[in-house]
Amino acid sequence: MIRRAQVLLALDTSAGEVDPVEVIAARLSVSGETLRLVAKRFTETGGDIWATVGRKKRDAPPVPSPVTGEVEARLIALACTAPPTGHARWSLRLLEKRVALVDDIPGLDHSTIGRVLKKRNFALI
Repeated sequence: MIRRAQVLLALDTSAGEVDPVEVIAARLSVSGETLRLVAKRFTETGGDIWATVGRKKRDAPPVPSPVTGEVEARLIALACTAPPTGHARWSLRLLEKRVALVDDIPGLDHSTIGRVLKKRNFALI
């Protein structure tokens, strides 16, 4: 935020003649592309300094995680059951296949299942 404000001050034409882009970039320790982008955003916002200096609003809200407390509990309960016949223990890929068959639990990747189990210090033994 401070860096963008410094760029705007350096590019201000009301104070007199503006230094070349290379000189401003070197003085502020930014690239010429940063200068261009800040100037472009300043014109796009109609000269609004706070909109230029501040952070952009997200276009889309963050995607909520499919793993809720209930899904986590169901997954741990499933991992505590006996493994399928022919297998000595549950693996992450076996759990992934079983979760795909259960209607109550959304389809989860084996890496997501591993993160959930690791978060709870659950070991597949």
